[in-house]
Order: sequence, then C-alpha cells, then structure tokens
Amino acid sequence: MELLHPGVFIQEVPSGVQPIEGVSTSTTGFIGKAQMGPLNQARLVTSFSEFKASYGGFLNDGYLAHAALAFFANRGSRLYVVRVARNATTASVTIADRESTPQATLVLSANSAGAWPDDISVTVANGTLDSANEFKLQLTRPAPAGVLETFDNLSMNPDAANFVDRVVGAGSQYVVSAANAINSTVSGTSVSPATAGVSLPASNRKLMIDVNGDGPQLITLADPCTSGAEIATAIKNAVTALAPQRASTPAAAYTAFNAAFAAGAYTLTSGVSGKASSVRVSNAPAGNAATLLKLGVPNGGTETTGAAVLRPANGTYLLSGATVGGSVTASTAGSDGITPQDSDYQAGFTAFDTVQDVNILAVPGIGTGSTVAFGVNYCTQRQDCFFVGDMAPTDKAPADAQAFVNGLATKTSYGAVYFPWPKMVDPTGQSATPILVPPSGFVTGIYARIDSTRGVFKAPAGTEANVGGAVGLAGLMNDAQQDVLNPIGANLIRFFAASGIVVWGARTLATQSNPEYRYVPVRRLAIFLERSIYNGTQYAVFEPNDEPLWSSLRLNIGAFMMNQFRAGAFQGSTPSQAFFVKCDAQTNPQSQIDAGIVTVLVGFAPVKPAEFVVIQISQKAGASS
Repeated sequence: MELLHPGVFIQEVPSGVQPIEGVSTSTTGFIGKAQMGPLNQARLVTSFSEFKASYGGFLNDGYLAHAALAFFANRGSRLYVVRVARNATTASVTIADRESTPQATLVLSANSAGAWPDDISVTVANGTLDSANEFKLQLTRPAPAGVLETFDNLSMNPDAANFVDRVVGAGSQYVVSAANAINSTVSGTSVSPATAGVSLPASNRKLMIDVNGDGPQLITLADPCTSGAEIATAIKNAVTALAPQRASTPAAAYTAFNAAFAAGAYTLTSGVSGKASSVRVSNAPAGNAATLLKLGVPNGGTETTGAAVLRPANGTYLLSGATVGGSVTASTAGSDGITPQDSDYQAGFTAFDTVQDVNILAVPGIGTGSTVAFGVNYCTQRQDCFFVGDMAPTDKAPADAQAFVNGLATKTSYGAVYFPWPKMVDPTGQSATPILVPPSGFVTGIYARIDSTRGVFKAPAGTEANVGGAVGLAGLMNDAQQDVLNPIGANLIRFFAASGIVVWGARTLATQSNPEYRYVPVRRLAIFLERSIYNGTQYAVFEPNDEPLWSSLRLNIGAFMMNQFRAGAFQGSTPSQAFFVKCDAQTNPQSQIDAGIVTVLVGFAPVKPAEFVVIQISQKAGASS
C-alpha cells in the first residue's frame, strides 16, 4: 500500500494462525460381492437404504449387504463400497426401428453387470406430446413392484434436448441407452390437412419456416398464388432462395427443398434426409398465410422428422435374455458370473488408491489369510487407514483362531482381526434360525460409534462396545481360552450376562512384533494425528524457511495438540507431560535449510487402554484402641 497523502490507512496483517482441522477417523470402505452396482469403483453411501438402492439386497453367497446392515446398525455413517465380480455379464436388448427395412436402432443395457434385471421388462410406445416423432420408455417388474421408471417424449435426434441417450443416461437408476449411429433415409416433412385452402390474398402471403432446425426464417410467397400447385411452387421458390443461418446446416437442406400439392394437401420436404431432418412451419407476425394453408401443428398440420422412423418399434421386451426375432435384433442375458476369488477381492483395493478420506477397510466375510494379509499390507503401505479382518466362518475354536493369526504373512499395527462370527436374524426371512455373519461389519460400525461418542483414542472394546444387531455367536469363549488368543493379537467377541455381546479385545496384529503400537486406539490415534497435521500444514510449502515459519508451525501444531490433550487423548496431567512440538534452529540446521527441508518434531504420550484391571485386597490387621 502506498502512503502518499496524510490520513489513516488500514492494513490487514496475517496473524500466522492456520487452524488444523482433525480428519475423519471412521469413514469405512468395504470390498465384496453385491447384487448390482458399478464394478471396481469406490462409491459412498450414507445409509443402508442408499446401499440397497445402489447395490441391491442380500446374497446367499456373499456378505457385503449383511456387513453394510451391521455397519449402519452400529452407528456407522459413511461407507465406501467396492463391488467385485468374476466373469459377470451385463443384460441388454437391441430393438429395431420403424423403417420399411428395419435396422437395429436402440440398445438398452442394465447400468451394471449381474442377473438382477432378469425380471425387468421394457415397453416402447409413442410419445404423449408428439406421437408422430417421439416415443416413451417404461421399465416394469412383476407385481408388487410394478412400474419402476417412465421416460416420455424421447427423441432419436442426437441434437435434441430430449435425445434418448441424454435423458435416460441422466435419469435412470437401472439402464443406459445407446442409439445406434445409423442414419435415416427419410426427410422431415410438414403436411397440411387434405382440406387446405388453395387461394391466397395478396395481404396473407407470409409464413415462418424452420428447415433442419436451422432456425425460423420469414418467407413471402410471390404471385401467382391462386391454386394449390402455384402456392406449392411459390413456397419452394422462396425456401430454395434462403441461405443457412448455421454453419452446421447443409446448404442442400434449402437448395433441394421441395413443396408439393396433391389430394388437397401441401407437403413440404427438407432437401436433406437424416435424424436431424425436419420442416417446421409457424405463423408469421403479420400477413400470415400458414393459417389459411393449414400448415404447422397449431393450424392442424402434421410434422414428421427424419428421426421418427428411427424410433424403436412399439412393444414390450425383456431387458435380459429376450428372444431374438421380430423387433429384437440382439439380446444378452445378465449373469453374476462365478464366485470371486481372493485375487478379485485384492484387486478391488486399487479402487481406494484415489480415495483420500477412507480410514478403515474391510473385506467382509472373506476370512482367508491371503486376503487379510493383503489388506493389512495395503494399509501399512498407505499409512493412513486401518484394516479390520475376519476369520473364516468355520473358525470356531480357539485353536482355529490361533492357527489363523500365526499363519498370516503380514502382521503390522495397521490391522486387527476379530473372532468368532456373530449371528443375526436372517434379514431375508429365509432362515428360521439366526445366520452367521462376519464380524467386520459390526466392528467397523462400533469403531465409528466409539469415535463419535468418546474419541479415536478410546479403545473400541469393553462393555460399551455392544454388538448391535447380533443375537448370538458362532462359539462362546471363556477367560482361559482368551488367555491363549489375546497375547497373539486375536480380538474376541464375547457374551457376558451383564453386558450382552461385546467386543472384548483391542489389539493390533503387531502385539508381539511392535509393542509400541500394540493397541488399536494407539495406532488409530497416530494415524489421526499424522493425517490431520499433514493436511493442516500444507500452507508451509514454499514459505521462507526461517524462524517466522518455524514459529507458525509450532503455534498451529501446538494448538491442535492442545485440543487433543483437552479431549483426553494423551497421558499426563499437564501439556508438557502429554506432548511436545519442536521446530527451531536445532531441528533445522543450515544444511537442511539449504536442501529446502523444514523439520518439525511432534511427540505424544498416548493413553492406553486399561486392559488388565488388578484389584489388590488384603486383610487389615486388628489394632488396639
């Protein structure tokens, strides 16, 4: 700011305060087999009803939907879903057009692979507003579902706002359409009723005409105009003398334009055929002839575009597995394919590579050592998320759990496993008895619940970690059995008469290899701190590497750590006992400054769960009064 005249000047001076906002800790990602939905893509859902709308219902050979139900039932709120499949196919039906020699004109495909659309039918009918040029699509299922979707007044003209691909693609929850790139051999026409007049007074010889959507142009009909043939010739001469208004309009649309009069009706024909071919007549603002000639829809005439014959033939067609013949030129049946393998689930992790806000990952129901080790390794490499693993449903005895954990190829603090499988009431109603479902859906929901009520530093275990929606367990464990499993990092789900079914373990797979991060809340707290500080200090990049920057980093990181201390995340009765932030000339010698590096040391003393509560009781010796 230049100070060139006496007076008061106001300047806004940066305070150096850059508040660090804590990242989410409980946004979860599931990988699994689903009834429908996009393959190998991570999509966010925020409720089970939203999950069902996008990914369908429960499967007999997959647990993704069961896990999602358990996640939301335990107060999870944000869930990324990656659907995987092997050799799944997408249902589609190809319908012929209405030309004299029909050709394939419209392909309707399910918007995702699978057998889910086997009972969906597609009905094609004329459009409601313009039955001569437009059409209607209606998707239905047998009762009680009935009509699923209706798209009316659709066009086969790619340039039209109501082009079928554009409308269906934007609005359908079930299908996508692909209008074939064939062209019509028919030109657009405008036809008057057979009782059209055949004489025009000199004061009424103007009309507006729009050829091939080029835009309305005013024409004046020259003498003579006393007979139908003379009027037709006058219309033709006036239109062929026009020039296109748009560079995209072929000149031949005008130069080859034709007008004829026969059997008491005028027929105006565009000089170019094709989807966009059309002739539209409207009333002139003065000296109007269109009303007398009955040309244009408002005057009782009809207008047919070149795209009209490209409309799919009227009828009802199965979306999946329709019989080829008649108006059906091709058909593909939807299929779920074969059972996905470990490699398919492991490939699904790549869908999260670009998802930065996911914190917890699981592959519900896939309790193989290969997949659990892969998930733990994936989170270890990322260092910003935590893997919750399942064992197999047949692992019901402590020896099974012990063998599973001991056999894992990757054991780090970025993962934990839970055992045994809980039971829930069959949500489909097919089984009269409770069914086994994987723990990961329940556990990740409990992580989210404890995070929101207590904080990420609180162990997601104990009497408040009730397993909502569970009605039983695959096996009941006792203290002696847990004595074998707890030291190797196998977290139990147990039943206690006073508390019900609860998570009764909070150890990572690094229980023996890395005791510093033995506990789940310690590792997850470290992830939270690291990602929050990383995101909140991006402003420092390219700033001058000297004391003002160091002071700013100390101030902002220190303020963030103080907030966590006040929330109870750290040990110690004072901030100095709980954490430290060091960024000065000692951590940033000249050699590092010359290399463009600024170093901040942040240390914290995490609170650790009171895993073993020991109460010592002794008798008090009698004392004389």
